[in-house]
Amino acid sequence: MDGVLVHEQHPIPGAQDFLDTLRELNLPFLVLTNNSIYTARDLSARLDHSGLQVPEENIWTSALATATFLSQQSPRSTAFVIGEAGLITAMHECGYVMTDHNPEFVVLGETRSYDFAAITHAIRLIERGAKFIATNPDATGPSQEGTLPATGAIAAMIQEATNKAPYFVGKPNSIMFRAALNRLDVHSETTAMIGDRMNTDVQAGIEAGLRTHLVLTGSTKREDIENYPYRAYQVHESIADLVPLVRENAKAAGLI
Repeated sequence: MDGVLVHEQHPIPGAQDFLDTLRELNLPFLVLTNNSIYTARDLSARLDHSGLQVPEENIWTSALATATFLSQQSPRSTAFVIGEAGLITAMHECGYVMTDHNPEFVVLGETRSYDFAAITHAIRLIERGAKFIATNPDATGPSQEGTLPATGAIAAMIQEATNKAPYFVGKPNSIMFRAALNRLDVHSETTAMIGDRMNTDVQAGIEAGLRTHLVLTGSTKREDIENYPYRAYQVHESIADLVPLVRENAKAAGLI
């Protein structure tokens, strides 16, 4: 989402044209984000405020992926959750009970203000045997005032204190993409990933067997690409460059 469709809450030129093209051709899609703070409904409203129309059913977050993963691993279990509405709502909707007493899992997500008492309690629960899950490994996040510590940084603190590493569900774990494929009921061989980060989007896309497209409107710049031992299938200046490619592929597939 960020760096591909929007930049600092402003739509990237060509983003709405791209979304409109997908709808016109009846191509299923999901907008992915590692952000676990907001619900899909919240993010849909935020995108709408930016001038982009994306229904909540077309949004897939690390919070939703984490809740889906846990509901498959241990259905209707218990968790101590550090996070905000996006994660807490997803966990409730998958049938989990939120508790601070002997939970099966400690689930760490992103929040605007991490509470030291909650982090301390999470450490003690993990020491007593709770399994450690985190929504994503992003160490920092942006704000108007500057860099903020994010889920990955707090997870590192807890790991250092407990000597227990978390299992990260979000990008670059390809399980987030595979869950998205299942949600769309599509196959990796006929699905493409468009992202702005080599070390999360492209890596996860490659590992999930998707055709990967890197756009240069976000985190990764052209000069950064050589720093990685893997490559995106194609590199584009922006999402606008993919509109004719989508039409070309749709025509080759007999959709138009």
